[in-house]
Amino acid sequence: MKTRSMTKRENAYKEYEVNIDFDEASEAWKQNKKSIGSGCYKYICEAIRTNGKKCRKNPMTGCKFCSIHNI
Repeated sequence: MKTRSMTKRENAYKEYEVNIDFDEASEAWKQNKKSIGSGCYKYICEAIRTNGKKCRKNPMTGCKFCSIHNI
């Protein structure tokens, strides 16, 4: 016969399947950053220019956009 505490312990130790594609996660993380060398990265402006490319300028402090694209 199972007591309440025994069923709580059974429910607490369930295993979950974890499928993480680390290459895809790394690429997604790097989308709004540029490499400055030695494994360090710096945030870049998230705006898209009129030619369809990303703006590569540094964003303003506490903002996602540079001084040109900050509306």
